[in-house]
Amino acid sequence: MEALKGEQTASELASRFGVHPTVIHQWKRALLEGASGVFERGGRKAPEIGEEQVKDLHAKIGELAVANDFLARELKPWVGK
Repeated sequence: MEALKGEQTASELASRFGVHPTVIHQWKRALLEGASGVFERGGRKAPEIGEEQVKDLHAKIGELAVANDFLARELKPWVGK
């Protein structure tokens, strides 16, 4: 953002933030090229996941819940709750 303001040179900003001046120029260019995408209608679509992946995730949640319950029971004497 500082590079866009133009109050300091790329060399000054590079010294201030501890990066090479080329990096400042690359970041500024990337921001200017990609900034218009922020205002596009629809934005980014959320990545879709398949039904199989949902089943796998539900199974993993179940496994973790069982392990969590087991550990809670087994550790109860030491925790004192």
